[in-house]
Amino acid sequence: MIKKYYLLSPGPTPVPENVLAAAAEPIIHHRTSEFSEIFMEVVEGLKYVFGTKEDVFVLTSSGSGAMETAVINTLSAGDKTISICGGKFGERWGKICGAYGVDVKEISLEWGELYTKEQLAEELKANPETKVVFATLSETSSGTVYDIQGYGEVVAQTDAILIVDGISGLGATPCPMDDWKVDVFVSGSQKSFMIPPGLAYIAFSQKAWNLVEQSNLPKFYFNAQAYKKNLGKKTTPYTPAVSLVIQQKKALDIIKSEGLEKLFEHHRILGDATRAGIKALGMELLSKNPGNILTAVKVPTGIDGVQLVKTMQGKYMAYIAGGQDPYKGKIFRIAHLGYMGGFDIITALSALEMTLSELSYDFESGSSLKAAEEILKENWE
Repeated sequence: MIKKYYLLSPGPTPVPENVLAAAAEPIIHHRTSEFSEIFMEVVEGLKYVFGTKEDVFVLTSSGSGAMETAVINTLSAGDKTISICGGKFGERWGKICGAYGVDVKEISLEWGELYTKEQLAEELKANPETKVVFATLSETSSGTVYDIQGYGEVVAQTDAILIVDGISGLGATPCPMDDWKVDVFVSGSQKSFMIPPGLAYIAFSQKAWNLVEQSNLPKFYFNAQAYKKNLGKKTTPYTPAVSLVIQQKKALDIIKSEGLEKLFEHHRILGDATRAGIKALGMELLSKNPGNILTAVKVPTGIDGVQLVKTMQGKYMAYIAGGQDPYKGKIFRIAHLGYMGGFDIITALSALEMTLSELSYDFESGSSLKAAEEILKENWE
């Protein structure tokens, strides 16, 4: 039997066919007016998705490069920061800070647990010297979405700035940078932006630029002021990933034609359908506030979680994600992010049911499909 590959992971995500085809177009030189025109269209499109009037800078890196850019351009060695850590990617802020001698106080949460704006306010009151609060919009390792709007309200009343990892969440769940008072916002190309990995995006508020001018951490390739200077010339300080930028323009055209509100609703429908299917199988979600980016599911007692993921990937070619770090083998994650539709959810649940049957899990066959279909039919346009 010919096996077809189904990409159902939280990144990379599927890429639209016309966006894939754009990479096959002849390469153009990056120091030309032709490229500058495309590049600036991308910048304007990114500003739309970010919900900001500020410049958005394009980095040739993964999203972690944008995270490092945020740290080294706003802080100095010994500065005090707070990091809200509810999973593997929240922890990454602390690791980057540690590499540069920044003092970080980690608020370590159980994966899937919430952290309120009231708790953050108390923490900042107890630590008034805090320069930066790090947070994550959508924690990809747990499927949890956090109260960035609330955090923005709290941090804006202090001298600190709010830096947010929007790598998996931006474009799939609301988080308008300016309205929600996010000071530094980062994201990456391989999630809801619907192109391959390789580009990262970052924007700074005026409050954040004040810290940029004071920062003395070492920086070269990720020097925000160099990117700002070169954006004025409609270019980047170093060679950009030309084909990826061209692909991003194509994908942004799709995003703008649909509109963000419609895309948020699309992700809501897919998330609801996935969760309905999972619950119909008698399984539990990990997160107390699951987002519409991906669904993290607790592996049922008596089932080998590692084998579950291996079977779905190896036999059925349904590439979901397993758990990470302490949750390896304990959860699995089904994404519904970016260029996905209702039948991708049906495929994921069908492969899951066949896998669970092989692993001798007791459930009513077809129950997840029926539950998901009810959601999809109710919302299908």
